[in-house]
Amino acid sequence: MRAIAVHEDVVVAVGAIWKTTCTAVRVGEEALLIDSPILPGELEALPGELERVGFAVTGLFATHADWDHLLGRYAFPEAPIGCGETTAARLAVEPGTAQGELRDFDEEYLIERPGPLSLEGVEALPVPSGWALGERELELHPADGHTSDGTAVWIPWARSLVCGDYLSPGAIPELSPSSSLDGYLATLARLDPLIGQAEAIVPGHGEPLDSAGAAAILREDRAYLEALQRDGAAAALPPTRRTGAQQRLHEYNVSLLANALSD
Repeated sequence: MRAIAVHEDVVVAVGAIWKTTCTAVRVGEEALLIDSPILPGELEALPGELERVGFAVTGLFATHADWDHLLGRYAFPEAPIGCGETTAARLAVEPGTAQGELRDFDEEYLIERPGPLSLEGVEALPVPSGWALGERELELHPADGHTSDGTAVWIPWARSLVCGDYLSPGAIPELSPSSSLDGYLATLARLDPLIGQAEAIVPGHGEPLDSAGAAAILREDRAYLEALQRDGAAAALPPTRRTGAQQRLHEYNVSLLANALSD
């Protein structure tokens, strides 16, 4: 796990698996952890590493309900969890799904954890809205499309954007059975002006980006999704992401669209 300070009040940790990110935001003596790393050793080390640089985490936030963004309770078992209303609704209608997918991942990679994942007491927050953190306020913006739920977090005083599973420098846009291609494009349109104001953009997977880098990825992602909508399997992948793994992801996206059209 690699820690990167993008502002004196914002530290991003990038995990070893899938380059999954988590972001600690500090106001005075209070800090919030957005999303989570995956591996047990990273989760165990996280509290000490953050405290060492002056981040005392008192709360958790999940950008969406995919299991790999929900593991903060392993690091901070007493911390309350907040999320957007759509994420709380998804967790309610999919009870046990995240835990089951985590169990499948752990069984495949022979990973042991200290116990089951607890998601009790999740607080649903209105989106769009402001959310107080100490004497400052975070902005919560809708970010559905990758899945049926999602929230991006704008940190105004740090000019930092935590956008969940969007703008990954290493992966093309990924749809899901509950996602919407039109919704994905709408989220990119909402993120665009925030990127223009930002000094740091934190994707769900990959190291933090500057404004120019994030804007370039957004343009490529928009072009890919528009081509996917128009051309299906013939859509060209972004130039820097034409790997075998991303071709397989593209084929998965095509199959999801075909299934949606046949329903």
